[in-house]
Amino acid sequence: MLELLLCSLLTIFPDYLYRRYAQGKRFGREITFFSVWFELRWGITACLMLTVALITTIFYFHPSTTSATLFYRTVPIVPEVSGRVAEVHVQFSAPVKQGEVIFRLDSAKQEASMETARRKIAEVDAAMLAAQVDILKAEGQAQEAKGSYQQTSDELDTKRELQKRNPGIVPQRDIEKLEVLLAGRQGALDAAMASKQSAVTRVNALLPAEKASAEAALAEAQVDLDKTFIRAGVAGRVEQFTLRPGDIVNPMIRSAGILIPDNVGRALSAGFGQIEAQVMKVGMVAEATCISKPWTIIPMVVTGVQNYIAAGQFRGGEQLVDAQQVQAPGTILTFLEPIYSGGLDGVTPGSSCIVNAYTSNHERIAAQQTSTFMRLTLHAVDAVGIVHAMLLRVQALLLPVKTLVMSGH
Repeated sequence: MLELLLCSLLTIFPDYLYRRYAQGKRFGREITFFSVWFELRWGITACLMLTVALITTIFYFHPSTTSATLFYRTVPIVPEVSGRVAEVHVQFSAPVKQGEVIFRLDSAKQEASMETARRKIAEVDAAMLAAQVDILKAEGQAQEAKGSYQQTSDELDTKRELQKRNPGIVPQRDIEKLEVLLAGRQGALDAAMASKQSAVTRVNALLPAEKASAEAALAEAQVDLDKTFIRAGVAGRVEQFTLRPGDIVNPMIRSAGILIPDNVGRALSAGFGQIEAQVMKVGMVAEATCISKPWTIIPMVVTGVQNYIAAGQFRGGEQLVDAQQVQAPGTILTFLEPIYSGGLDGVTPGSSCIVNAYTSNHERIAAQQTSTFMRLTLHAVDAVGIVHAMLLRVQALLLPVKTLVMSGH
């Protein structure tokens, strides 16, 4: 309607002035309800054509959309293990800090595993003390075997020396017995040294390895126990948290609740028509008005344009995709942020908004290679954006009335 009124001032109104003062025709006489269509045919026709052209230009170069939402991220509260809820530390709706315990699962199994690991470490420590005693025992046995071996060796050397000086003074049988006994004493000494080495190896290598394994099992049990304490990964607020002691939670089937992080909803997401794909650019100035903050125009800037339309996505499977399955055409998703700090303060995350984006041709107008006609055309394209800005302000003014009165709520 606003475009029609503006165009009529440039077409119908001059045509009427010509008919009135140049031809002397007046309303109620020559110009009546039945003849106005013929008398002002040039102005009416030009008005309709100019209105259509103006509306097309405005909506193409300065697009608008009502599909704008202040999206916010949610984090599902999902435990890493399944179990029965033992304690709940937050209410239905409550703020939480990062690392704060939200609820705890039953940890009897994990605590038993930790106690088993502790007992294993104590057992290894006791075995370490016993092995050190075994080392002392093996050293004593080795010393005893060494003394016996030395005594037998000295006695054999003495009898060999006597036999050498006076053949026949020592029976050959005694010498052979001593040789056999010396070999036995050598075996006993080797066995004692091997026993000592075994005890030393057990103390220095085997038992430390067993203790390290037991400590690793204790650390693993501690990790499993920590998993029963479900903590907030980020600072935020828990909403609609109905979990209670006795409930069963499973990370594959059921999450425990939803956590909304702090500082969410700082960017506005708007879906423009596909015909605006060549117009929407990063850096475009935009304005928004949201239903949760009425009568307020928020200056914004386009910070991102998604190069894919979500309606065209598909996941490979066992069936072919038919294009007719896409019922509703998708939109060009854009991301907008407020120009001024705190511009979205007071806007409830998830609120629906109306967004206008404005094309700026300042760089093309300032370029030397741009012709005069093109500059005038680009100036006109930029200037008609004020019409859309006026429409947005009218919408912002009437939005509460439309919502509260016209909708019947």
